[in-house]
Amino acid sequence: MNPPSIFATYPSLADKVVLITGGGQGIGAAAVEQFALQGSRVVFLDVADDPSTTLVSNLTPRSTHAPLYRRCDLTDIPTLQSTIADISATLGSPQVLINNAASDERHHIEDVTPEYWHQRMSVNLNHQFFAAQAVIPGMKAAGQGSIVNMSSISSLIPTPDLTLYNMAKAAIVAMTRSLSRDLGPFNVRVNSVLPGAIFTEKQNRLYMSPAYKERIFAAQSLKRHILPEEVARLLLFLAADDSAAITGQNHIIDGGWI
Repeated sequence: MNPPSIFATYPSLADKVVLITGGGQGIGAAAVEQFALQGSRVVFLDVADDPSTTLVSNLTPRSTHAPLYRRCDLTDIPTLQSTIADISATLGSPQVLINNAASDERHHIEDVTPEYWHQRMSVNLNHQFFAAQAVIPGMKAAGQGSIVNMSSISSLIPTPDLTLYNMAKAAIVAMTRSLSRDLGPFNVRVNSVLPGAIFTEKQNRLYMSPAYKERIFAAQSLKRHILPEEVARLLLFLAADDSAAITGQNHIIDGGWI
């Protein structure tokens, strides 16, 4: 039996079909866990098989509905579209979409080729639009839905050696605002979340040097790491009916960096 949680429970999320991209690791994995523990029917897309299957195994005995992992290369838009169509036919149309998948690979301006440009936009931007496009008809038919697009504070700082990532994350904010206006008449909400330096396993392994940690804590009002599950709990709120009047907004979670 799970110990009682000190955090909020959202009855409106129970049994809802929730689609999460990039759900195998990091913030995405934390979101899969948080939604599954709310009783949602979670399906997540990724290409990282080992951590994804491990996540499913760990959550299955703790969840009302075991989360489902679907392997999907999000840069292959036809495959993404067909995967979402199959999910909709099997489980029902997603009522919540968490557009999470991204890659903050560092790069130098002088090294960027047209091929690398398109690859970075495919990884960080294109799939968010087409995943939203694929779930919108079902949300319109249901008369409700919540789409949450993951952006970043990186474009606001801006973070060095991340020009293409910063551009993609800024575009996601603009996309969120536009979609929210177009979909508002159908009671479909669209918001974005802008995390700061989140203490994921990947960030700790690749970038969290003592100097970078010192820089983060100097910039933040909170002098501690911000954890993936803290971002995931914000996603719960934005997906639940508790936030039914909130759309077209950009929600920063960065410990007070910006």
